[in-house]
This record gives sequence, structure tokens and C-alpha cells, in this order.
Amino acid sequence: MDRKREAGGRRMLTDLLAASHLMPIDRLPRAVVEHARAAGLTQVLIYLGDLQRRVLRLLTGEGVSGAGHETELQIDGTTAGRTYQYGRVLAGGPPESEGSSWWVPLLDGTERLGVLYVEAERDDARTREDLDGLAALLALIIVSKRASSDTLAKLSRTEPLNLAAEMQWNLMPPSAYADGRVVICASMEPAYRISGDAYEYATDGPLVHLSVFDAMGHDTAAGLCAALALGACRNARRAGADLVAKSEAVEAALIEQYDHHRYATGVLATLDTRTGMLSWVNRGHHRPLVIRGNRWTSHLDCPPAHPMGTGLGLECTPCQEQLEPGDRIVLYTDGIIEARGPGGDEFGLARFTDFIIRHHADGLPVPETLRRLVHAVLAYHDGELQDDATVLLCEWIGPDTDATEHVAALSGLPESNTVPTHTSQPTRSRS
Repeated sequence: MDRKREAGGRRMLTDLLAASHLMPIDRLPRAVVEHARAAGLTQVLIYLGDLQRRVLRLLTGEGVSGAGHETELQIDGTTAGRTYQYGRVLAGGPPESEGSSWWVPLLDGTERLGVLYVEAERDDARTREDLDGLAALLALIIVSKRASSDTLAKLSRTEPLNLAAEMQWNLMPPSAYADGRVVICASMEPAYRISGDAYEYATDGPLVHLSVFDAMGHDTAAGLCAALALGACRNARRAGADLVAKSEAVEAALIEQYDHHRYATGVLATLDTRTGMLSWVNRGHHRPLVIRGNRWTSHLDCPPAHPMGTGLGLECTPCQEQLEPGDRIVLYTDGIIEARGPGGDEFGLARFTDFIIRHHADGLPVPETLRRLVHAVLAYHDGELQDDATVLLCEWIGPDTDATEHVAALSGLPESNTVPTHTSQPTRSRS
């Protein structure tokens, strides 16, 4: 019997993978249900998160309407949302459902895509292994089709994007990344009305490149300027340019295009994960922060050069800082700290850093900490930001590329033990 069930799990995955290559996304929900039956999974529903990470929305398609199930679930205050927040399998489902049911995190690496709702004939280790495999495969399939799917793009939106946001979200890397050396997370608001902010990260062997840009203005032209800065930086980096040369490439591109009428501030940094040496240049931007030991913060001082695109001729000086394992580098734009409450008080740098420290100490995964931070900034500003608010956070784990358990805890991967003990729903560990 065990061998038969194991064979059924393999057949579910291999047949679904084979079918996925030529499958449009609107056929995926039905195909998943059909192939999952081989493993004794009687119902599978796919919920995907929106841009602001506030709701989970049901992916429907040919032959699957989701009848009898909610088509939209709040992330805060629901069992499905807790699965999304903490990256853990939770028991759930309507009381009338037969057999066993779960909410399962849907992750591509450490990028949180959404959750699965799954009903099964049995509740045992074999079933939970099949849940793991199915969630992993579906995440890969969804990501592989995301760039060419308007269905997925529309599902992720609860309101229309402005033109700048349409460009930016298609240029920037995913909001979360982790390996055995670093955990990187980013967040940007207002998600639907971005103007001039952009972030970038990339790995190159042992090096991790980090950049944040803030282009002048609050219009579509600011979005074009930020997109040009991002593209020029990426192009120069991939041609082998160092930090200074990258920032000069951005400046040259902006001057050529805008003739000194538009500019962008920014910080460009490189972390050598073998040693923890952080190198960076500051082009008229807020100084980076380092958070150490969950109790100590420091600005990184470096003589700032002029904003890119102004051509003022100030020297661009690269600076270095030796990090310790566990240090978190935080790059941000002014919309984060300058958001004003109803009384006119700014959110402020102290409140910003205290929020990160407190929520990290509570055992929250880094992506969830940033999600709550940006929502707190929005709430402080009564839901309406006057400027883009972007955060890019990178934690250096250390030179050990096999530190998977620690990375899992920071990232909210299923192996982490970060779910608070006061959860109202029983948790099921993944085997």
C-alpha cells in the first residue's frame, strides 16, 4: 500500500509537470485537481497574493470556479493568511469538508506567492510529503508563466496601476531572495501609484549587489527616469564596472536623455559574502543603516557625491564597512521616514528602525516584518503617501553557504519554527 501511494505521488508530479509545458495558466486549476487525485488529494485551490500583500485571491480557470469557497481572503486575521505570513502548513478548511484539509504555503525559493487549500483522503506523513512536492511544483509553474500572463497580472491587482508602476514592477527583481549567505527583502509603496523609486539586487558568484534609486518628481516622467537609472546601472554592472563607474554610467545616461533637467539620488553597494566587507557609494541619498545584534543601529558614513544627472562634478568616493554575521543593511528612500501622520509628525528614522528591531525580535520572518512595516507607514499616513516609500534589506548570514536552517527561519521557509505559540489553529510540521 505504501509503495502504491508513493507511486501515486510521483505520478501526480511527473504528469502535472509534463502537462504544464504547453498549458495556459487558465487550465492550471483544473489540471491540478485532476492530477492530484493520483495522490489521494481530492481538492486543490490556488490562492495568490496581491501586490500590497493584503489579500489572497483565488485563481480560477476552465472548469474551476471555486464554488463554495471564498474568492478573496484577507491575509491578516485568517488561517490562510497565517500560512502566508509564517510559511507553515496549517490545518483548516470549512467544517463540512470530509477527510483532512490544510493551508499550504506556496513559495518560489523565499518569494511568497500565495497558499494552497488542499483536501485529502488521509492525514499522514505520506500525504504531507505530497503536499510539499505539489506546492513546490506549482510555484515553479506559476513563476515560469508569470511574465507572459495577463491573467496572473490582473489577479495580483486590487486596483489599476499607474504607468510608472506598470514599468517598475516589470523591471525589478522579486521582493524576496535567500541563499546560504544572505536574506534579501524589498518593499515599495504606494504599490499602484509608484513614481520615481526603484530597487535592485543581484548575485555574482560571492558578490551581492544592492541598489536603491529615487528619481525626482512624482509623475510618469519620474518613473521613466528611475527605469533608465536602473537599466544603466544593470548594464554597467554586467559589463564589469565597479561601484563608481556604475554610478557614473547612470549619470551619463540621465544627462544624455534629460540634459540636466532630471536626476536621481541613490546608493549602490556590493557585499562580499566571503568576508562580510560592504562597499558602497552615496549619490546624494540617505545614508544606509546597519542593524546589529537586534539592539544597535548605525548610519554608514561616506562622503556623498552629487545626485546622478546633475553633473555637478563632486568626487564619488567608495567607502567600506566590515560587517559581522547577522548584520542587516537597510537601504531606503525618503518616503519611509518622511511620511507624516494627521498631526504633521514624521514617521521618522527612530520609529522606522525600532519597528524592524522589535518585529525581528518577535520571530517574524524578514518578508513579514517588511510587509507589516510598510503597512504601518501607510496607516501612519492615513493610507495616502505623498512620496514613494521603498525599503531594501539585506542580512548577511555569514560565509557558510550551508546555513539553511538559519536562513529558513529568517525567510519564513516551511522548515522554520517561527509560528507563535498562541496560534488558534493546530499546526502541522512538514515531514
